[in-house]
Amino acid sequence: MTTHLNNHHRDTVSALFAHPTSHNIRWVDVISLLEAVGTVEEKHDGRFRITVGAEIEVFDRSHNKDISIEQVIDFRRMLKNAGYGPTAPSTVKSPGEED
Repeated sequence: MTTHLNNHHRDTVSALFAHPTSHNIRWVDVISLLEAVGTVEEKHDGRFRITVGAEIEVFDRSHNKDISIEQVIDFRRMLKNAGYGPTAPSTVKSPGEED
């Protein structure tokens, strides 16, 4: 992945992928992350068209300041399919590769 996430975005990714699922992930933080890794378009009806990688989803704005569990699951899927997720090792050696 070529997008470099700032610390705030990395914290949001960590919160989205945390187990057990966090119940206090702010909508504005998720939108900021999604704008960094994809495109977010607010429609005239107040819904959000979000594109991350090859996936396009339409979401209603959260009624509270925090996103719902269902939205966490949907955002996890979109981010994972686009190659984003919990921190992975920075380098992985191929079999037979020397130090």
